[in-house]
Amino acid sequence: MAAIIQGIGAATALSSANSLDSNKSLFANSRTSFSERKGRFCVVRSDGRLSYGLNRRGGGGRAEQIINNAVAAKEDTAAASTSSKPGHELLLFEALREGLEEEMDRDPTVCVMGEDVGHYGGSYKVTKGLAPKYGDLRVLDTPIAENSFTGMGIGAAMTGLRPVIEGMNMGFLLLAFNQISNNCGMLHYTSGGQFKIPVVIRGPGGVGRQLGAEHSQRLESYFQSIPGIQMVACSTPYNAKGLMKAAIRSDNPVILFEHVLLYNLKERIPDEEYVLNLEEAEMVRPGEDVTILTYSRMRYHVMQAAKTLVDKGYDPEVIDIRSLKPFDLHTIGNSVKKTHRVVIVEECMRTGGIGASLTAAITENFHDYLDAPIVCLSSQDVPTPYAGTLENWTVVQPPQIVTAVEQLCQ
Repeated sequence: MAAIIQGIGAATALSSANSLDSNKSLFANSRTSFSERKGRFCVVRSDGRLSYGLNRRGGGGRAEQIINNAVAAKEDTAAASTSSKPGHELLLFEALREGLEEEMDRDPTVCVMGEDVGHYGGSYKVTKGLAPKYGDLRVLDTPIAENSFTGMGIGAAMTGLRPVIEGMNMGFLLLAFNQISNNCGMLHYTSGGQFKIPVVIRGPGGVGRQLGAEHSQRLESYFQSIPGIQMVACSTPYNAKGLMKAAIRSDNPVILFEHVLLYNLKERIPDEEYVLNLEEAEMVRPGEDVTILTYSRMRYHVMQAAKTLVDKGYDPEVIDIRSLKPFDLHTIGNSVKKTHRVVIVEECMRTGGIGASLTAAITENFHDYLDAPIVCLSSQDVPTPYAGTLENWTVVQPPQIVTAVEQLCQ
């Protein structure tokens, strides 16, 4: 099984990941009348062209080619800002390993458990080399029984250890949902504060490259409603390491979401130790016209769309929210007060997703600063198809982001 999963992981991480565009209509903001909105629309076609309705301002249709990839070119990533600085280059999965190894060196109570995390080194090699260094008691290979080893890890956290539990795929952790919700999230409260649960639950998720419906799930929204749980999502090697270290040091249970298509993303990170804030968003690109909120893999779709938007004369502000629970409403609120327009881009499903919760939070706290309704671009509410062309149609693509911003800013 490990060999099969590893093969899938290699194919996922190393593929060129050319994305097709969804055929999706995005309507103008609510300041226009309903009849005006009916006559003005834009469809993103599967060949990358934007086809506008005949009633669009200026008359006839227009087509424009947009190139889109699963991750941004190097100059679009955080690596560009650190390429001239001292440090060392790491792939994202190596950055996760480095952060984990540093914490295991620093604190003997930190341990790792999960399927194939030991001598095999993990399905995506995040724990490679740790078992020979720390031994089988601190890097524990478990049977294929997510509910059992997750419960064991929570029990270990109650007795003073700091376990890092790896789900070979985040979808498998649905088998441990009872342990995560009724035990991990609630024991600190139900014990009257007698027990802390300093446990990290991490693993790959998201739509990869033809991994099928059961291995392409985005489970952020599943765990979001559990009281007592913190959630973060890494998107670069820099924040992957910093969030890993912060999660391990936290006395709260933390779920760290990783994306299968980002493991081979490379970036230069500092040689000196650093730890990030688990509740802080990252300002990726300052701007004035519109706030684009995103996280994980969609950060790169957004940055790709931002290049096109800048060429068209727009100045988008891009924020990687990173903390999925709780939201960094300080950073988000300051941006909304400046731009007065919000677009949310996520890979999570539309119904009950992270975007829905974020929309509610912004509306509740910053409604008076909004000049237009919040636009939320999410994945479609369908199981992820196996066919590559259909798979891409379920996920938000850069041309859709460009179209949404154009219409929102009209």
